[in-house]
Amino acid sequence: MTSEIHLSRVEDEFGDYPFPIARGDLAESCAGTTVLFADGDADLGDLVADIDQERFESAEDAVAALQNVLPIEAVGEPGQSDGDA
Repeated sequence: MTSEIHLSRVEDEFGDYPFPIARGDLAESCAGTTVLFADGDADLGDLVADIDQERFESAEDAVAALQNVLPIEAVGEPGQSDGDA
């Protein structure tokens, strides 16, 4: 896996792995890869390890599960609200 990727490219990177795949195997394979967010970054292996799901059936499945563990810094501009204007 690439050592540094943008969040929007994670699904493409996951596409290089044989699915289905266990969470632990994917986390181990992704360790050391930095995911760049709108404001900050994180280790992809650590993020995958934080997912509750034990196994992923596809790259899309893994990305959907990953969305639930992303920090607030991962999307949008800091301080930006999706609420009422």
